[in-house]
Amino acid sequence: QVQLVESGGDFVQPGGSLRVSCAASGSILKIDDMEWYRQGPGKDRELVASITSGGITKYADSVKGRFALSRDYAKNTVFLQMNSLKPEDTAVYFCNAKITYFNSTYRRFSSLDAWGQGTLVTVSS
Repeated sequence: QVQLVESGGDFVQPGGSLRVSCAASGSILKIDDMEWYRQGPGKDRELVASITSGGITKYADSVKGRFALSRDYAKNTVFLQMNSLKPEDTAVYFCNAKITYFNSTYRRFSSLDAWGQGTLVTVSS
């Protein structure tokens, strides 16, 4: 099976910076897009940023110019650098990836829209 594990969530003051990470593990054949979503208090889950297998990034208007995605292909890891953080950025941040992997149970390749468990980012003074 494959897993996505987020890390790096923390408490940070407004205007501060933080980097969260998402690492995929397992018998991975390929990973296409990797995305970051977030869900703030009383809000729906929203797409924050995405990066394609070719390294093309897209950002939500609310974070454009402040957040930056990068990807370590060798380690199957994506990073979200968050700068100039605002209280509105407070949320649980979730990693999502479309993964093709070898399913050892059924001895065949399978595809999965994988989600991590989330990492909490709190922006407050």
